[in-house]
Amino acid sequence: MFEYFPGNYVWNLGVVATLNSGGLIDEVDRACRPIRELGAQGADVGTREFMASWAAVAEDLATQAAADEAAGHLRTAGQKYQRATNYLAQAERMQSAKKPDRNVFYRRCLELQQKAFDLIDPATTRVEIPFEGALLPAYFKKAVPDGPAPVIIMFNGLDSTKEHMYASGFPQEMAARGISTLMVDTPGSGEALRLLGLTSRVESEDWARACVDYLLTRDDVVTGKIGLVGWSLGGYYAPRAAAFEKRLALCVAWGANHDWGAVQKRRLEREGEHPVPHYWDHVLWVWGETDLDTFIKKAEAVNLDGVVEKITVPFLIAHGENDRQIPLQYAHRSYEQAVNAPRRDLRIFTAAEGGAEHIGLDHFAHVQTYIADWIVDVLS
Repeated sequence: MFEYFPGNYVWNLGVVATLNSGGLIDEVDRACRPIRELGAQGADVGTREFMASWAAVAEDLATQAAADEAAGHLRTAGQKYQRATNYLAQAERMQSAKKPDRNVFYRRCLELQQKAFDLIDPATTRVEIPFEGALLPAYFKKAVPDGPAPVIIMFNGLDSTKEHMYASGFPQEMAARGISTLMVDTPGSGEALRLLGLTSRVESEDWARACVDYLLTRDDVVTGKIGLVGWSLGGYYAPRAAAFEKRLALCVAWGANHDWGAVQKRRLEREGEHPVPHYWDHVLWVWGETDLDTFIKKAEAVNLDGVVEKITVPFLIAHGENDRQIPLQYAHRSYEQAVNAPRRDLRIFTAAEGGAEHIGLDHFAHVQTYIADWIVDVLS
């Protein structure tokens, strides 16, 4: 994996994710160069400066984009708004949950993302999914061409947002293959957590059910062809949901997360890498807990033993052999236990080909096109 900040896995992961989600190397370098020495002091030190430096580049782009828009250069403006969103979203992800102005940056992400949609991608719209008296914010990317189409529901991980899902390019790959994508900020992630206060839970089938219910109200959805993809912690959420929400047509664990509770105990022993700085503050925020002991006890139930056996639709597990967050053994365990899936596939991405890091962030395009093609094969 490309390492801009030697020895700082967390910051490097953010840089690589940005570059593989449409970021330009010159702009990323402009954001990183002023904080390069801080990166040597560990993941938690310097995250405020990280935010300031990346936000400065994003706002410079937004200023340029506004000038382009005023001049009638709408495609150029939209592209710049999109990159600015990408940079802000990645930097916001790195901040402490206790940072008082964190939501200022996230609201700015939402504003810039909508500008990008308006100018260069009107096929992607903001939607709201009714959920237990509240709502789940989401983006819906319509397939090309128009008309009723299969849909993939996409779930976040521990620290990503629907803006990251859009920037990844995966919904665009789906649309080009005639499949729409519903990118959802589920409880514990993105806007649902930041602005609505919805925290995560073991029973991810609850929000999967809400997503399917919503999709069945649309006239541009092929109702028998609704699949579910979850990356990172979504590699737990998606299989769990598919085991109990039987209206789904397929499931993809984009990064196996068979026993996330055990991973938390490993992290207490300083084994494995963290996905974000200020890690324990972050997980307490996501799960709505105030003390670590209670959280660790709750996390024991974030486990797919006795669950994946209930999956009765085609099931793909995609995992990197060098995933430093989630051990490869969990991909094998999910595959071995999914005995009732009519089709089950385990795809391990190697260092030689790329995509070997967590959810394939080191070679995102390689992993996501494999998943996209697998989905097409199953749905057709």
